[in-house]
Amino acid sequence: MISAHYFSAKCLCIFAILLALAEVPRAGVDSAWQLLAPGMELRRISPFAPGPVSNLPIIVLRIDPDLWELSFIGVTNTSESVGKTARGWAETYHLTAAINAGMFDKDGKTHLGYVREGGKVSNPRVNAYQSVAAFNPRCKQLPRFRMFDLDGDRVNMDGILRDYGSAVQNLRLIKHPGVNQWRQEDKKWSEAALGEDNKGRILFIFSRSPFSMHDLNRELLSAGIGLVAAQHLEGGPEAQLYVHAGSVELEAFGSFETSFREDDGNNVAWPVPNILGVRPRKPSH
Repeated sequence: MISAHYFSAKCLCIFAILLALAEVPRAGVDSAWQLLAPGMELRRISPFAPGPVSNLPIIVLRIDPDLWELSFIGVTNTSESVGKTARGWAETYHLTAAINAGMFDKDGKTHLGYVREGGKVSNPRVNAYQSVAAFNPRCKQLPRFRMFDLDGDRVNMDGILRDYGSAVQNLRLIKHPGVNQWRQEDKKWSEAALGEDNKGRILFIFSRSPFSMHDLNRELLSAGIGLVAAQHLEGGPEAQLYVHAGSVELEAFGSFETSFREDDGNNVAWPVPNILGVRPRKPSH
């Protein structure tokens, strides 16, 4: 005979499971991955909980680093003296896609975190930001692209720089292996972000619809894109993404930012001093 205590415990267990599931949002109806070129795919994700304005899909560009070369390009490591839009950087430097590289200082050009691209160090200062995107590995056994958490076990900037020729430090959104690191707050903005998926692919992420970063992280983690790490690149009207692959051309830029521009009226991409861009990787010999 099964006791009433068993049924009570079982009901409590089921209730706990349902409550846990209710805490994890599910994304709405999304587009399928659209192949733009070998190793490059585009997807639009309908938010589970749309933002207050501009209810547009979140755009994710998925890039295979074995087929595409990632670079940091800006006024601090080129002959350029002023910023360009993501489209402008892409057209000038023959990039297939470009997104913000991160926030910059009051001088309008210096990236706020540590940056090294190949042999050029654009900012030698390691600050408190906990996310580092590393690429251009020094040996073939290493992944071509990896995002590191500086508070992880046996991880530090010196070790990253020994293994990788390029590194970009930014504010962390999501910690390995897919942990939302942003506390809930009232502030919302359009967002450009960089991510890594569970197969080591690069994700360029853009949302014109403003979210708190806590809510955007929840949207992305529930979207089935295999996201395991992400860092904040830029917010508000300066956030942007540009892609031109084959017959597909997309230029997206933000608008809303709490306490700065609280509307969806921006209709032009703003110049920025640095970007992350990709171009086809040259075949190895």
